[in-house]
Amino acid sequence: MTDFNRSILPDAVRSNGATPNPWWANAVVYQIYPRSFQDTNGDGVGDLKGITSRLDYLADLGVDVVWLSPVYRSPQDDNGYDISDYQDIDPLFGTLEDMDELLAEAHRRGLKIVMDLVVNHTSDEHAWFQASRDKDDPHADWYWWRPARPGHEPGTPGAEPNRWGSYFGGSAWQYDPKRGEYYLHQYSRKQPDLNWENPEVRKAVYRMMNWWMDRGIDGFRMDVITQVSKTVDKNGKLPGEDGSEIEDYPVGEEGYSSPFSWCSDGPRIDEFLAEMRREVFEGREGYMNVGEAPGITPDRNEFITDPKNGELDMLFLFDHVGIDQEGSKWNTVPFEVRNLRTRLAAQQEAVKDAGWASLFFCNHDQPRVVSRWGDDSDRESRELGAKAFGMLLHMHRGTPYIYEGEELGMTNAHFTSLDQYRDLEAINAYRQRVEEARCQSPESMMAALALIGRDNARTPMQWDASRYAGFTAPDAAAEPWIGVNPNHVEINAAEEFDDPDSVYGFYKKLIAMRHNNATVATGEWNLLAADDEQVYAFTRTNGDDTILVVVNLTDKSAGLPGEVAELLGDGVAESQILLSTYDAVHGVKSIARGELARWEGVVIQL
Repeated sequence: MTDFNRSILPDAVRSNGATPNPWWANAVVYQIYPRSFQDTNGDGVGDLKGITSRLDYLADLGVDVVWLSPVYRSPQDDNGYDISDYQDIDPLFGTLEDMDELLAEAHRRGLKIVMDLVVNHTSDEHAWFQASRDKDDPHADWYWWRPARPGHEPGTPGAEPNRWGSYFGGSAWQYDPKRGEYYLHQYSRKQPDLNWENPEVRKAVYRMMNWWMDRGIDGFRMDVITQVSKTVDKNGKLPGEDGSEIEDYPVGEEGYSSPFSWCSDGPRIDEFLAEMRREVFEGREGYMNVGEAPGITPDRNEFITDPKNGELDMLFLFDHVGIDQEGSKWNTVPFEVRNLRTRLAAQQEAVKDAGWASLFFCNHDQPRVVSRWGDDSDRESRELGAKAFGMLLHMHRGTPYIYEGEELGMTNAHFTSLDQYRDLEAINAYRQRVEEARCQSPESMMAALALIGRDNARTPMQWDASRYAGFTAPDAAAEPWIGVNPNHVEINAAEEFDDPDSVYGFYKKLIAMRHNNATVATGEWNLLAADDEQVYAFTRTNGDDTILVVVNLTDKSAGLPGEVAELLGDGVAESQILLSTYDAVHGVKSIARGELARWEGVVIQL
């Protein structure tokens, strides 16, 4: 593998505005959801030794960075995103020694390891939180504690400090009898929000981060990091406290107001991120940090990722993965190409001169793109759709992220009953919306879960066609923690590994282009055919070199947009086709006809 401690990009090619180019300017990141990747001890849950055993697979694929979802000690209320000890490994996944072995073996193969960092909240079983339940303890102000609403008995309905609801259903406030007050939790009640207004909280977080960096990790992916700064008034009050009401504070279908606007991209977020950069990363080399960024606009992304502002290297924006939802996450609407193009174009334009983009469709919180926006009804449609969305994403400017199994064309789980789900968000949302608020029918809620529920991405990695897809031994004592997708018999790594025409083979080509072609890595991005209803087209330009990307994102044939036809003139030669979702000959014929087949995408050297 290439050593990405130094970028191979020529010095004349600029990426995010930094000099020299950062090593990750033409790198590709692979996300692993540890509990679903590889089980080596037969308990039905993936582990660190399992990840180590599959490093050769990742090296063959060609990725440069492996991002691990949380493996810290945790009660596992939200699958590890509720951390009870930041400086230990949960026994479910192994030991600190197993982590050290993974780091050493990854680095030996030229792979970097990035850990998930969850510091907007901890577990309620964390020692910090347990200490904060005592008002006289030094940790008393480490979380967002508030008394009951004036005129109400603590712990009774309506006594919550304001009307905020949790994103996982129910109130965002939980009463603690020991302290006699409520604590804020935007997510699960077992995930109390840390109070970043307290400088001692921040110092403790930075100490922990430095401990991991010193141990040898290569950076962090920071969970909902843009929610650590809350909006408060001059007295430190949150909106809606003390019985006051504010404008634009609507109560939703479930009877609560959303805290999102007041807890995302808050007034001190730039200050906090810059401080983190100074305290943890300054003076270090070879690292990468990326922030999950609820509430961040493309313009704000430009500011936060501009190197001169000293905050984060990249952010995950979410406006493009909300295009099939209206009002509530669980009210879904059909996919439209123009909506995706509008959102991605805004992200690309915002970082045209400075800053950087993260490129993703799938992760542990998003369903499988081939099922969500493509067609997984038969093998040909699935493979073509997986290649089309893969091509579209990886040809944009930024750092691409591959979620485990995406490179195989893995699909949604297609669960049909609630008892198949394990995700706290899904189970709570069903209870809240169907059984309590009764704002959605059981049928429509199950359909929404099947389309966009998080467990669709969390079924075990499909390594082979054996009983449990090679995730765990066929005769293991325990079944996998969540059901294996039955289509693993057809869709698996063993089936695709040596097939250059497979989805896996296609992803290897995409990754190689990112590594070896400066125009793909950092070239200027320019949109074409902005109003086309089927085709998404753009160019990438680096000096005199221009590449055209044109992708039909529908299951029906599509005419070439006028702008694209003009650019191609009398057609293209086979040698100009750098990549195709079909093959080069098919691409030449399609261009000559002026019509792309269903899910046909071509990358053309102009």
